[in-house]
Amino acid sequence: MMEPTLQGKRALVSGASKGIGLAIARRLAAAGARVALAARGAPPLEGMPGAIAIPADLRDADACAGAVARAVEAFGGLDIFVHSAGATQRGDFLALDDAAWADGYALKFMGAVRLLRAAWPHLKAARGNAVLIAGVGGRVASADFTIGGSVNAALMNFTKAMADRGVQDGVRVNCINPGSIRTDRLTGRIATMAKERGVDMQAAAGLIAAETGVSRFGEPEEIAEIVAFLAGPGAGYIQGAILDADGGWVRAV
Repeated sequence: MMEPTLQGKRALVSGASKGIGLAIARRLAAAGARVALAARGAPPLEGMPGAIAIPADLRDADACAGAVARAVEAFGGLDIFVHSAGATQRGDFLALDDAAWADGYALKFMGAVRLLRAAWPHLKAARGNAVLIAGVGGRVASADFTIGGSVNAALMNFTKAMADRGVQDGVRVNCINPGSIRTDRLTGRIATMAKERGVDMQAAAGLIAAETGVSRFGEPEEIAEIVAFLAGPGAGYIQGAILDADGGWVRAV
């Protein structure tokens, strides 16, 4: 039986209809939190008592403000904010147009900025915390991941800046950089490599793992476990941390 270390806490998780975001919402709910799941898709709420779904395109500034307002209205405040929304387009830099860049920044970076700006007064009042999900691509540059890499690097810098503000306001802000995690997005990447290399899915998965030097891919639930720790009482002295959860991909100090 999981100890309800977040009993009574009120959380908003963006990008929570599937993958890492959904796993985070489920983990917070299992720890006793009431969770608002904000996403364009319809998140499954089974097994999450007191959870609510907030349909919203978080590329839009008004939608971000509205999502926070709905969560606060439903719960009477906000203790935890987790930004897990955002997928950026891969590909040859010369083939990526301005629309692809604008879309990548609109959801993952500007979504974080707008949601956290709206959530901040409530987090301050509750002496709560925020966790931003960036990505290891912000540390490891790749020619086919120019959008995602720069967005993730920007999120890491933003984390540090808001953690600095958080010292003053009593809000903890931290960041997680997932590596290759078993989500629909990774499955799509494996399929693309299989087609490009003329190999089956298993072989393509092995090639991706070999390129990053890891023994296996991570699971969404492993990222969710880290979020639950950062949001809980045991992480009270962790501020402005950027945690790589990548299976050992990043080897730099």
